[in-house]
Amino acid sequence: MKIFTTDIIKEIDRYTIENEPIVSVDLMERAATAVANAIAARWGNERRIAVFAGTGNNGGDALAAARLLDEKGYAIETYLFNPHRRLSPDCEANLERLKATGATVHEIVEEFTPPRLSPDMLVIDGLFGSGLNRPLEKAYAALVQYLNASGATIVSIDIPSGMAGEDNGEYRRQNMIHPALTLTLQFPKLSFFTAEESPLGGEWEILDIGLHPDFIREKETPYHYTLPEEAAGELKLRPRFSDKYDYGHLLVAAGSRGMMGAAVIAARAALHSGAGLVSLHTPACGETIIQTALPEALFSADRHANHISDVPTTRRYDAAVIGPGIGRHDDTRYALSQLLPRLSCPTVLDADALNLLSESPVLFGQLAPQTILTPHHREFDRLFGESATQYERLQKARDICLRHNIIIVLKGAYTAVVAGDGSVHFNSTGNAGMATAGSGDALAGIIGALLAQHYTPLQASTLGVLLHGMAGDLAAREESQEYVTAGEIIRHLGQAFTKLHSYRNQ
Repeated sequence: MKIFTTDIIKEIDRYTIENEPIVSVDLMERAATAVANAIAARWGNERRIAVFAGTGNNGGDALAAARLLDEKGYAIETYLFNPHRRLSPDCEANLERLKATGATVHEIVEEFTPPRLSPDMLVIDGLFGSGLNRPLEKAYAALVQYLNASGATIVSIDIPSGMAGEDNGEYRRQNMIHPALTLTLQFPKLSFFTAEESPLGGEWEILDIGLHPDFIREKETPYHYTLPEEAAGELKLRPRFSDKYDYGHLLVAAGSRGMMGAAVIAARAALHSGAGLVSLHTPACGETIIQTALPEALFSADRHANHISDVPTTRRYDAAVIGPGIGRHDDTRYALSQLLPRLSCPTVLDADALNLLSESPVLFGQLAPQTILTPHHREFDRLFGESATQYERLQKARDICLRHNIIIVLKGAYTAVVAGDGSVHFNSTGNAGMATAGSGDALAGIIGALLAQHYTPLQASTLGVLLHGMAGDLAAREESQEYVTAGEIIRHLGQAFTKLHSYRNQ
C-alpha cells in the first residue's frame, strides 16, 4: 500500500472530484458514511456521543458523521468551534444539514463552557485534519488537554487533532488529541509510523472512501506499507524436483563466550526459513552447544576459544549473516575488517557487527552495494549520530541508503526497510511482545535464509520482517504478548509461511 504525504493526498482528492466526477460535498458524505458505519460497527447506539468540530473540511466530516449517527439512533450533541465566523463551504453545508434534523448544535464563537464528559461517552474529534501546519496553542491547546483528561473514549477522524501528517518535531504531545481510535481516510499518515506520534493515535483503521484508483496507481511515493496480501505474490514456490543446493548455503558468523544463544537463535531461524544449508562459525567454546542444539547445521570452529578472530571463506556461500553475539573484541573487529572485502555474497550485518562498524567508521567504506544493516534506533544513532525524532532518523536513513546503495532495516513498532533508492517500506505485522532478547537475532537469520534462496536484498528484507512479525503475532495470539520469546517466534515461522502462502492462493 502506498503512503502519501498530506500535500499529495490533497491532489488525489482534487483529481477524484474532477475525474470521477463527484462534487466535493458528496465526497465528504462518502467519507462521513464510512466513519459513521465504522463507529456503529464498534459501539451500540446506547452510547452518548459528543462531537467536536472545527471550521475546515475535517469539521465538515465530523458534522456529516454526527447527522448520520443521529439517523442511526445515537444521542448526539455537537460543538462547532467557529471563532472567526468562517467555515469552509462543505463544512457550512453540513452544518445546515445537521441543523435541519433538529439535532443539538452548539456553535462556539466566543466563550465556551466545556460539557461534562464521562468514561461511558464517545467523543468524535473533528477539530483539525491533516492539513494542520502549526502547533495548537492557547484555547485550542486547552480544549485538547481537556478532552484528553475527560476519560471519554475518543475517536479521531483521519488524524488526531494537533498532529501533523509528517514531521511533528516542533509539536507538543500534550497538545495533540490522544484517541483510542483513529479512522484514517484512504491512507495511513506518515506520522502514524514514528515512535513519537504513534502511541498518541491509539489503534487506527483505514477507511476506503473511493479516491480515484488511477491517480493512486500512477502517483509515485517513496513510502509504502507492506501488507501480507500484497507481499504474498513475492513468495517463491519450491519445485518438487529440487535439492538443498537449490535453496542456498548461508554462512552465519555469530556468538562468543556467554553469547552462544544468539548464534543458535540466528541459525535456527535460518533453518526454519527455508535455507538449504546453514554453516555456523563460532568460537571453539561453542562446539558442544551448537552440535547439540542444531544438529542440522554445519559447524566451523574459530581458532580462538572465546571469540571470533577469523572467518574462513573457503566455501562458496550464497549469503551471510554476521554479528549476533560476536562481541567487540579487537580480534573480532580485525576479523570483520578482513571478512567484508572477501565476501562476494549478499550480507546481513546485525548486532555487534553494527557496534564494531560504529567504532571503526573505516569499515563502512568496505560495505558492498546492497549490504543489509539491521539496527534498532540506539544502534542506528551510534552509527550515524543522534536524531531528535524518529522522523529525522528516517530521513537520515534515506539519505544514507541513497548515498551508499545499502539497505537499512530500522527495527521498531513498524519496522522500516529503507532501500538503496531511498524508498521506505513499513511493516504491518508484529506486536510489543516481540521486544524480547533474541528477537533481532531471529530476524537476521530469517533475512539471511531468504537471501540464500536468491530473493533480492529488498525482497529478503521486506518479506523477512513481515514473516518475523507474523510469527510473533501467531505466538502472542496462542499465549500472550508477555509469553513471547525468540524461540516462540521461530516455532511459529512455519505457520507464518503457511498463512502468507494462503494469501497467494486467494
